[in-house]
Amino acid sequence: MRQAIIGIGAMGCLFGAKLSQVAEVTLVGHWPAQLTALRQNGLRLITPDGRSQTIHLAATNDPSTAAPTDLALILVKSHQTRQAAEAARQLLSPSGVALTLQNGLGNLEQLTAVLGPQHANLGITSEGAALLEPGVVRHAGTGHTTIADARETAVAPQAIVELFQAAGFPTSLAANADGLVWGKLAVNAGINPLTAVLQVPNGFLAENTSARELMTLAAQEVAAVAASQNIQLPFADVAAQALAVARATAANHSSMWQDLANGRPTEIGAICGAVVQAGRRWGVPTPVNVLLQTAVQQAEQGTWPGASSPEVTLKLLLAQIEQAKE
Repeated sequence: MRQAIIGIGAMGCLFGAKLSQVAEVTLVGHWPAQLTALRQNGLRLITPDGRSQTIHLAATNDPSTAAPTDLALILVKSHQTRQAAEAARQLLSPSGVALTLQNGLGNLEQLTAVLGPQHANLGITSEGAALLEPGVVRHAGTGHTTIADARETAVAPQAIVELFQAAGFPTSLAANADGLVWGKLAVNAGINPLTAVLQVPNGFLAENTSARELMTLAAQEVAAVAASQNIQLPFADVAAQALAVARATAANHSSMWQDLANGRPTEIGAICGAVVQAGRRWGVPTPVNVLLQTAVQQAEQGTWPGASSPEVTLKLLLAQIEQAKE
């Protein structure tokens, strides 16, 4: 199965590196420094146990040169999804499928609008990766990947599952596509904005009592908004799931933390912002997600006051939540 990975950041490189061991893979992206590093030196992938290997991958900024492709993995930020869909249209074969493994809401809908329902599908993954420098990626934590099996697509979901499993990604099918998206959204809302504002790795949220409380509250709000739409999450306890992911990816710096640290736009609008918007529509209060959205937006704009330590920042956030309850 020929594949293209649209997105050459940490996650795109992780999936490209491992899938290239079992299939033909081309990375597609527009970051000049990353493209140069990949072409000149290959990708240095550091495994969770600290081992390192160099993998040589085809990389291009011209989607048409990767055509025809059977599977296009979409691993860009949510605000780049429409652009990625147009790239997928250039490189997919008539029997190909684009699969989003992105964060946030609305990505599948954007792919479907461009490619049609038979050529778009979604999955979720809790794999963790961090870009240390151009051409160097650390696989920060092994997670589980789930592919939606809700409809017929040009490439059977089971074929993708088998491909991912062969590459070493624990993967399974799930029939409830909406539950998949909202389940990942709950985990993302609990982990990503907090780690970004506190500037801490994921594991801090599992070990610090106040951080764990905020993570739980944010994730539970997402579960409540999903329940108001009769969407069943793929796990029974959202707090336990967020905690498990934080522990499994303890050394990882979330993508939102990395974006803030590097002065890039975050996905806060597609994560907490989407939760807040849906909560208003369905009459479900989401004060913690409102707070986290505001904090990340202020950090993006350079107006977040910050604090001397994560612990002090947590006290500030918890105090603001208590104020909101009054």
